[in-house]
Amino acid sequence: MGSLEGEDVLAHALAQNRAWASHTASAQPAFFSTLSAGQHPPILWLGCSDSRVPETTITGLQPGQIFVHRNIANILPPTDLNSAAVIEYAVAHVGVQHVVVCGHTSCGGCIAALGNDRIGVIDAWLLPLRKLRAELGKGWEGVGKEERVQRLVEANVKAGVRTLRENPNVVKAVAERGVKVHGLVYDIKTGVLSELEVEDEDGEGVRREAFAVQ
Repeated sequence: MGSLEGEDVLAHALAQNRAWASHTASAQPAFFSTLSAGQHPPILWLGCSDSRVPETTITGLQPGQIFVHRNIANILPPTDLNSAAVIEYAVAHVGVQHVVVCGHTSCGGCIAALGNDRIGVIDAWLLPLRKLRAELGKGWEGVGKEERVQRLVEANVKAGVRTLRENPNVVKAVAERGVKVHGLVYDIKTGVLSELEVEDEDGEGVRREAFAVQ
């Protein structure tokens, strides 16, 4: 894949945008007028900010089909107002049918969390990953670095799914509309998405019932 540097990359991006807009308007005359009338995406995508994981590209979907929130390492702390606001709006107001947490291989956030180097502001953000690292580390004897990263990536996605399952808006939407929660991992080497099985932890079902406010 070729590389562009400096101002050339933005100029190229703008030129590509104009070409895309012109081609799309010609091929699908109603495309932009339909989008401008409102959005009804069936999917909420909670992913990583990594530039190698563009959700609409890797799923083959189009603008208007995925509602998106991305952050470093797709971490979903229950107390994070940013992601909580997105989840509430997408589930309670936009009416998505699927809520997806997506991690990916070679995740820089997970790699950083496996080390003990100070990075900056992001150190505080990575604390949930470092906690997961401590929990997983008990069974890491003889496990190589790449496999440790992969295990942390998967554990982080599962933690996000469990957080979502206890979110009051999601609990209500699951009960009333059958909304589905999914945990995915994207393999950058192959371009393939895989879904993880996420079982309830001890007491999770009881906590979920507690959040099912009537």
